[in-house]
Amino acid sequence: MDDDAILALLQAAFTHVRSGDTAALRGLLDQGVPATLRNEKGDSLVMLASYHGLLDTTRLLLERGADPDVGNDQGQTPLQGAAFKGNREMLELLLDHGAAVEGRGGNGRTALMLAAMFDRTDLVEVLIVRGADVHARDPGGATALDAARTMGAHATTRQLEALIGA
Repeated sequence: MDDDAILALLQAAFTHVRSGDTAALRGLLDQGVPATLRNEKGDSLVMLASYHGLLDTTRLLLERGADPDVGNDQGQTPLQGAAFKGNREMLELLLDHGAAVEGRGGNGRTALMLAAMFDRTDLVEVLIVRGADVHARDPGGATALDAARTMGAHATTRQLEALIGA
């Protein structure tokens, strides 16, 4: 296979991920396209699939060896993306496949901090049950509770205050 054909094959993998065409992606993975493939921005296939809420595609990639903790060039991880988007099913899928509950992106924030910031009480609950540290601090010293308060996320502020007795 020449370089142009290889490049076309790799580009097709990203096209299939973006469109959620899991069957076509499976065919490419079967042909040897690595599930760990990343684009010029550092986005992995699993980062793109998870960010866009494509559960079946994300599951396939994770089952084929994609790393749920690989961040992109902006330091964003798939778990952070799921927390930002408020996608509980995706968050649980990533955690079930080994995503680090305390994993941090380039800004030093955890998924719990992001879920708290955006008032996602259901995700805060899942993350805490899965072992997220409510006392963890970002590089500026802020906790998830601080982030919730700063963003005016009233439900997660109350939730975290009740949990830690603040």
